Amino acid sequence: MKRPALRRTPGARAPLLLTVPALLAVAFLMLPLVGILARTSWGELGAHLTAEPTTQALRLSLLVSLWSLGLSLLFGVPLAWLLARVPFPGKAFVRSLVLLPMVLPPTVGGVALLLAFGRRGLLGPWLEDTFGITLPFHTSGAVLAATFVAMPFLVISLEGALGGLRPRYEETAASLGASPVRVFLTVTLPMVAPGLIAGAALTWARALGEFGATITFAGNLPGTTQTLPLQVYLLLQESPEAATSVSLLLLAIAMIVLIALRGRWTGTPGDHQRERSAQRPEEPTAGALDVLPEPPSYVREKAPEYVREPAPQERWPLHADVTGFTRLTLDAAPGTTLAVVGPNGAGKTTLLRALLGLTPRAHAQLRLGDTDVTALPPHRRGVAWVPQDGALFPHLSALSNTAYGLRAHGVPRAEARREAQSWLDRLGVGHLAHRKPGQLSGGQAGRVALARALAARPRLLLLDEPLAALDQTTRAHVRHTLRRHLAEFGGVCLIVTHDPVEAVSLADRVLVLDDGRVLQDEPPAEVTRHPRSPWVARMLGRNAWPGTATADGLDLADGGHLVVAEPLTPGTEALAVIAPEAVSVHREKPTGSPRNVWPGTVREITSGGSRLRLLITSDRAPDLVAEITPQAAAELHIADGTEVWTGVKATEVTVVPL
Repeated sequence: MKRPALRRTPGARAPLLLTVPALLAVAFLMLPLVGILARTSWGELGAHLTAEPTTQALRLSLLVSLWSLGLSLLFGVPLAWLLARVPFPGKAFVRSLVLLPMVLPPTVGGVALLLAFGRRGLLGPWLEDTFGITLPFHTSGAVLAATFVAMPFLVISLEGALGGLRPRYEETAASLGASPVRVFLTVTLPMVAPGLIAGAALTWARALGEFGATITFAGNLPGTTQTLPLQVYLLLQESPEAATSVSLLLLAIAMIVLIALRGRWTGTPGDHQRERSAQRPEEPTAGALDVLPEPPSYVREKAPEYVREPAPQERWPLHADVTGFTRLTLDAAPGTTLAVVGPNGAGKTTLLRALLGLTPRAHAQLRLGDTDVTALPPHRRGVAWVPQDGALFPHLSALSNTAYGLRAHGVPRAEARREAQSWLDRLGVGHLAHRKPGQLSGGQAGRVALARALAARPRLLLLDEPLAALDQTTRAHVRHTLRRHLAEFGGVCLIVTHDPVEAVSLADRVLVLDDGRVLQDEPPAEVTRHPRSPWVARMLGRNAWPGTATADGLDLADGGHLVVAEPLTPGTEALAVIAPEAVSVHREKPTGSPRNVWPGTVREITSGGSRLRLLITSDRAPDLVAEITPQAAAELHIADGTEVWTGVKATEVTVVPL
């Protein structure tokens, strides 16, 4: 396929004031390289490079640089992780120490190494007397010098990659039962592999070309410390043509490393998450989800206690005292599902993270069954978490993602994969088992994340808007499957949701949070009838007006007065709840039964199934949502900007004390 020709955007020409200095900079960097190419004796190149001193120096350089790379990986990878993941006093100072060898003159670095590890240095005499190790003027000294100047390239590169990796992946792995070391080896390192490879390549290239610190600390002994850069230094005095040839070799090696890194191994871990497929995912049939198969026997036999299918006697009630930003006490019997609702910033996610032990904003004294897990790390609590975005590991297939929790708990690989396949089948994505997350749609990825958490068989299940990415049809199927599982679940499930249908259909109780406090903790039917939060009332599609009770009604906080049929004690803070269908809309001021009548203007018209929802503003009352039929809207000639009158009967107003 022929590529379309690139067109220059009008007005995008670079100004000469910037272009000329930029071109001069390129020329300045290019001329020395051209000088090497121009002065190379091409006819004698082979002889120069195969000379015994040169090949000996090359072998030594490769040995030193590879040892330096190994030491840098051994010590630099943990150091990069520490700088990227662990807050501690003096972090800025430690990072400055890492950067210091990059800005320090190499000869000064060599002097510093002598004063630390030389025979008269701080550690040199102790190393020689205790272990018989002498570093200066020895190959090990050349390795130490190369490591000192090269390791910062690995640390800085890897720290940047770790900084771009969202901790949510590692936290999710911990919630599935993976220990910190397992998380690091199976999730963190694979996801930052591009940064690690780039840093390792740069570290090796820098160690291969090290000169100043090596000659100062280790000397220039042929066959012992005389690396290829030191050989170039000697050849400049004896045979400049041979020095040019060896310099060309080092230049070629450096260019090969840089070309290999160009765009291939650089980038942030987020690059793993490719664009979602544009194709519509194949949705499961109802029959595929109607039956919840029994778990295989090997899960009960070999999985740890809280990974097994719960037997009738295995029941895990929940008790939690949460302090900090979110302050509440939770008690729930086994098999209870709580829907956690509230506006943004209410503390919903903070509550989940406190139960996981993952946030300093709140602390939870947590008991699951007869076990107090407060002091346990996240991977030993038996608490599984599905974050909002699912946090699927991008380097693993859907099947491997789902089996991750079982494998973390010691279930054999083949058995874990069979159980994982069973869960994927239940959620209608079994045919996608071998796809990577980047090949899944948002809805498919959400179902895989849900299967991964359910497969781990936790004692406490935390779901942060698990069905938000699904379309309405798929959401109904997955909701049905989830409800079937929760009915048999021996623990407690908390679901953060903004969907009233999920709250009503899945939850036994609805926990309403606002500013970290509990406003309501009641069954869904009671919350639906008497919401105590304006946000919840609006989530349920109601009008919610806070105010202060008077003898005949409510003085509204936003201005105006509302007459009610059953007023509260005057002075009581209360919430008036009005269903949209209880609001009548007229073109002329109504007469008769309505006790609350206001003029207003239609500002927005939306469709809600077979009815239209009107947003009506007024200077005499808060904004009001009304529902009317399309036929009524046509008869009233309703349009955006139409002047109308609204009426609400006093008997249609529910007043809830706050």
